[in-house]
Amino acid sequence: MSIGIFDSGIGGLTVFKEVAENFPKADIYYLGDTARVPYGNKSKETIVRYSIECATYLYHNFNVDVLIIACNTASSYALETLKKILPIPVIGVVRPGAEAAVKYTKNKKVGVIGTVATVRSNSYEKELKNIDPSLEIYQKPCPLFVPLVEEGWIDNEIARLTVKEYLQELIDKGIDTLILGCTHYPLLKNTIKSLYPNINIVDSSIAIVDHIKSLNIEFNGSGKREIFITDESHAFDNFRKLLIGDAKTKKIELSDLCSL
Repeated sequence: MSIGIFDSGIGGLTVFKEVAENFPKADIYYLGDTARVPYGNKSKETIVRYSIECATYLYHNFNVDVLIIACNTASSYALETLKKILPIPVIGVVRPGAEAAVKYTKNKKVGVIGTVATVRSNSYEKELKNIDPSLEIYQKPCPLFVPLVEEGWIDNEIARLTVKEYLQELIDKGIDTLILGCTHYPLLKNTIKSLYPNINIVDSSIAIVDHIKSLNIEFNGSGKREIFITDESHAFDNFRKLLIGDAKTKKIELSDLCSL
């Protein structure tokens, strides 16, 4: 039994890391669409098309039994489409994160941070309200977090100042729970916690693990790990080494995706 994971680029490696650690016997195939990153500045139609291409590549080439959309933008716009066209469980990052936030919050005030596209989609607000309509939800795009993480500036003074600049407004609203609505953001988790130690932080990469476990699938493969990218990426290499060490990556041709 195997798991496929795709992301618009490199942030989904945080999901890959958590899934790999929690399902050691599962064969896991990761695809980072580094040639077309970011998805966040694309139209909904383009995001859906790219997501279909990544998902079907993993499904047809590796016969994956579960597919994870490790991208908040793709989860926000393409999840329902992929559920319709693939005969396997498809898991986005939004629903697991929303469920975890509802479980953690005590005062029902939840903050959501993410890319501009994810916040604009209101996907987290919709999921949270579906679970508990009484929640107060405050959203904030944090576009500088991604370049900070990709530069490796996750625990220096610049990171702390940037975190405070973005998050203080949400803290002042009285939130007790914060959803990290971008798969890059878990790398800033320790910095956020050092500044706001009383905040419950929801990391969707961890929430997804609980969601997979709830499927009660027995993964009994050989523990294979394969990582694919659609273009060479220095940022991807740095991020990969930071999270998962020297796991090898293989470049695939973009035409291999587009032809499916």
